[in-house]
Parts: sequence; C-alpha cells; structure tokens
Amino acid sequence: MTPAVRCIGIRHSFGEHLAVDDVDLDIAVGTVFGLLGPNGAGKTTTIRMITTLLPVKTGTVEVFGLNVTRRKMAVRRLIGYVPQQLSADSSLTGRENVALFARLFDVPRKRRAEQVDAALDAVGLLGDAGRPASGYSGGMIRRLELAQALVSSPRLLILDEPTIGLDPVARSNVWERIQAVRAETGMTVLVTTHYMDEAEQYCERIALMHRGRIRARGTPTELQTRLGPGSTLDDVFRAMTGEELEEASGGMRNVRATRRTARRLG
Repeated sequence: MTPAVRCIGIRHSFGEHLAVDDVDLDIAVGTVFGLLGPNGAGKTTTIRMITTLLPVKTGTVEVFGLNVTRRKMAVRRLIGYVPQQLSADSSLTGRENVALFARLFDVPRKRRAEQVDAALDAVGLLGDAGRPASGYSGGMIRRLELAQALVSSPRLLILDEPTIGLDPVARSNVWERIQAVRAETGMTVLVTTHYMDEAEQYCERIALMHRGRIRARGTPTELQTRLGPGSTLDDVFRAMTGEELEEASGGMRNVRATRRTARRLG
C-alpha cells in the first residue's frame, strides 16, 4: 500500500545551518506516528516540507503518492495542519474561525455550513461556537484549532506540539477528540510532542530525531526494549539526545515562541 507520507533523503538548510540531514521516513496509512526530539532537532522543518510550506531542495517527499513539489495544491487539499504557534483569531467567534478555514481550503459553499458545524461538534465546541475565541480557555483554543484543521476532512492530520502549555486534563481532552475523529474517519495522524507519556499512550510508531537526523524508530515498546528492561520513553529520549539536550534547544527565538504560546494558552 502507498504510504501516507514518504520522505526519501530530504535535506534542508538555513544558511550554513543544516536543519534536516538525509531523513528517510515512511508513515503507514491510518496510523498515529510521533516525531520526537528536542527543540532544534529538525522536526518542524521536516513537517513544513511535508505540508509544502518549505521547498524540498534535496530529496523527495510524497503524500499519498503525490510529489509535494510537483503537486503542491493537490497535496494541500489532503492535509489538515495545527501549527505549534496559535492560529486562531481571538476577535472572531469559534464558528467564524472555522468558517474562515473552510473558505481557505475551498470547501464547497453548499457544504460549508454543514462541515463547519460538524468540525465544531467533533471537538466538542458546537455549543460555544457563537462566543468570541478571546473568551475560550487554553484547551478550548487548541480544540478550536483542531476544528480548523478538520473542516476540510483531511486524510492526513499534522499536529506540531498540539498540547503545549495545557494542563493534564486539557491535554487528555484534546487527544480524546483526535482519537475519536481518527476512529471515525481512518485518517493518518503525524504529531510532534515533548510529552513522552503522550507518545507512549497514543502513537503506534515513533521516530526519534536529533540534530537533523533520525536516530531511532519503531513502536514505543520496541524502543524501550532495545534500551533494556524497565526503560521508559524518557530514558530512550535521553539516551538518543545525551548531554546535549539543553544545547539543542533551538535558540532563544524558539524558546521565546514556545513560552509565548504557553502563556496565551494558560
């Protein structure tokens, strides 16, 4: 079967900094796949190439068999994307935010209102759809952004740190909604997260990325077993990143952006 995502030998540099270094990646249709690693590991750069937001200068990326360089618009119609930084407009209502994304993704006008309500209902926000997003809690904002990504009925949902800054209850709520939609539609989910408990509980397969390269891949159980009896994903993460975890934080710009998002969701 054609994989949902296939990356072959992709590389990307920002000036002299090599952010992604010869990455190969296959993600099977219908799975929840976790791309893990410290800030600055190259995860977001990889995702931006998959979503066509960054050009693929070296190597090949395919989404459901479509080359992202040659079939950019066709690929975009297959993807729902929740970025790490906030994308909801606080001055709009929940329904207006989702309706805006329905228009951006060319949801047919005749079906637009129905799909907007369906997306809001899927994330448990239909009853609050008429309220301004400025009055939403952090967990509600993340669920609203999930509705924005789901309104076009994507075959591939990409989530970049979807639960950053949320308390454990809100994190669980977001994942319950993701799992429910996935069970109903069979969509593929690609997620980055720093929460190892999320990866262990929800991801069927994971890849650990560090300094632009894939260091290990497999199921959470397989990776834990390789490290030794009683090992956790936290142990695997530390073993792959070593003493350089803090040094690989991605610089002050990334730190500030992450903290800004967490404060707005708090």
